[in-house]
Amino acid sequence: MSVEHAAVERADFDQVMVPNYAPAAFIPVRGAGSRVWDQSGRELIDFAGGIAVNVLGHAHPALVGALTEQANKLWHVSNVFTNEPALRLAHKLINATFAERAFFCNSGAEANEAALKLARRVGFDRAGTEKYEIIATVNSFHGRTLFTVNVGGQPKYSDGFGPKITGITHVPYNDLSALKAAISDKTCAVILEPIQGESGVIPAELEYLQGARDLCNAHNALLIFDEVQTGMGRTGHLFAYQHYGVIPDILTSAKSLGGGFPIAAMLTTEALAKHLVVGTHGTTYGGNPLACAVAEAVIDVINTPEVLAGVNAKHDKFKARLEQIGEKYGLFTQVRGMGLLIGCVLSDAWKGKAKDVFNAAEREGLMVLQAGPDVVRFAPSLVVEDADIDAGLDRFERAAAKLTQA
Repeated sequence: MSVEHAAVERADFDQVMVPNYAPAAFIPVRGAGSRVWDQSGRELIDFAGGIAVNVLGHAHPALVGALTEQANKLWHVSNVFTNEPALRLAHKLINATFAERAFFCNSGAEANEAALKLARRVGFDRAGTEKYEIIATVNSFHGRTLFTVNVGGQPKYSDGFGPKITGITHVPYNDLSALKAAISDKTCAVILEPIQGESGVIPAELEYLQGARDLCNAHNALLIFDEVQTGMGRTGHLFAYQHYGVIPDILTSAKSLGGGFPIAAMLTTEALAKHLVVGTHGTTYGGNPLACAVAEAVIDVINTPEVLAGVNAKHDKFKARLEQIGEKYGLFTQVRGMGLLIGCVLSDAWKGKAKDVFNAAEREGLMVLQAGPDVVRFAPSLVVEDADIDAGLDRFERAAAKLTQA
């Protein structure tokens, strides 16, 4: 049975939507693998991945199959009851990580909210009312709820929404001495992104994460890794902490976890999890059967030696060609990141013009991302085919050529 839909176009956005986004001028309507088609039938290559979400591209058969099968069984029962997909997914995440307990929710912000609330509750239970301070980093991003946006180190996102949540300190990223100076026995948690995503794709130094782990141990603080953007194979390991060999107390995951279906997880140990007793935290949709069935299929596909090794091989392919393009056109000075989370740092002549590069790429039929005004970000599917990488980077080179000749 087909349903007749009313015709809509990009101009409708400005009539019906809250103006907190400024979406591109075209509307994608269909995707397959790493290709997307808009309303006019124009084909684009997708190196944006829905902001590191479409980890297996568009309409991957394993995900479509899992969603369809579950959709014909059970959609929602709430957390008054548990469900089989949630339990299977929890087992798979626990078996693949340091974690012993999982909490499911719907977005990265919710996972970080749960992690931060858990850290404050553990501090309260173990040491009383004074142990509630949280240390985060300058230019970090942890979500848009009032709590997580205050923990994020970007005042442009947190200013203008009333009094700030207290007990939060921001220190420069990759600066161990600053962290050492800020941490105390009042600190309940340090929250870090193993790679700062939104502020420019900046990987942590190994010594920094090791030092953070040692400082947290010394001050009985919890180390939280926000792996919303780096998780689920994005770095060539299932989670970035495994690349570094530094184990957090709490890990948050979202974005790629559902491959495009909204789901997030907070992973932690049994000893910490027991502080969230019945009634202390909750969510209506979190852990619903549809989301968990899809996420289960995602982890089954991704957490294999072939796919994870392929991520590193594709990284090398991207990096070599991007460095070549950057040098040839004087467009960027550095290509950084890990796996298939890659940032191209714009040269002085192009500082602040990442949006121009985004627009030029779109005109050539390529979807890319920004990470702040000075970095062009790539977060494609982890199974993007080599032919699509070549074709997409050809388009990117054409965009670079036109942009720099203009």
